Amino acid sequence: MMKNRLIGLGVATLIGFPFMGLLILWLANRDLALLFRGVDNLASQLLVGSVVGIAFGWLASKLLGMRFMQPAVHKYIPLIAQMRLSTIGVVLLSICAGFGEELFFRGSLQLFIGIWPTAILFVAIHGYLNPMNWRISIYGIFMTVAIAALGYLTEEMGIFTACAAHTFIDIVLFRYLIQLSRGSLQKQTFAYENE
Repeated sequence: MMKNRLIGLGVATLIGFPFMGLLILWLANRDLALLFRGVDNLASQLLVGSVVGIAFGWLASKLLGMRFMQPAVHKYIPLIAQMRLSTIGVVLLSICAGFGEELFFRGSLQLFIGIWPTAILFVAIHGYLNPMNWRISIYGIFMTVAIAALGYLTEEMGIFTACAAHTFIDIVLFRYLIQLSRGSLQKQTFAYENE
């Protein structure tokens, strides 16, 4: 049941966010082709974006793995475990979020409010800039810098660089959190069996 909802949400993200981006461009009388700028070097955009995404995902996982971050990370473990995502599910959701969200935020919104305000808004909407939780906010500051970098990559290379980077950030982080949730569940099972 949860898998179906997640896939539905992923597909809605893949379709809905680009539609909103196109709508904003259309309402502002901007050329709709702006959303897909830089398509002439698609292979290099996807390659650079993939490498950048893997690097940022790895750095984010290292930050989340630090001892002081454990109380914040362990709040998400039950949610990740409940998702029961397969590798295909992780890749599908990551592609949907990576392409859908980037086509809206970096492809459209960034044109109107700029790189840094868009990055801050993006990270805040995801709940990572939380004044009530300093640990999550530290992660949020890291992600704001990473997402701003995607904004600059969009300006320099094109939107699909950011799409690929976002996709791979999500894949790396999903895999990391899934491994953490499996390890956490094994520890809980071991503790229960030895009581």
